[in-house]
Amino acid sequence: MAIKVGINGFGRIGRLVFRRCKELGGVDFVGINDLTDAKTLAHLLKYDSVHGKYNGTIEVDGNDIIVDGDRIKISAERDPANLNWGDLG
Repeated sequence: MAIKVGINGFGRIGRLVFRRCKELGGVDFVGINDLTDAKTLAHLLKYDSVHGKYNGTIEVDGNDIIVDGDRIKISAERDPANLNWGDLG
């Protein structure tokens, strides 16, 4: 059974944690909160200047990104206290 995880902040560290967890498995990402739009987040995840290109598939569908077939909701809430992670699973 996978652990469900939401990430608040998808900067350098958030993306590296995401990549590593995808490699190891056992983590189901249900949401990412970042002020950047989904298209840019997908691009930054796919192309990393140090670690290279992400080997899986990354697509954008509205405000969601789909990574290796898994849909991840993207939100842009400035105050993390206003996030309702429970609604995501």
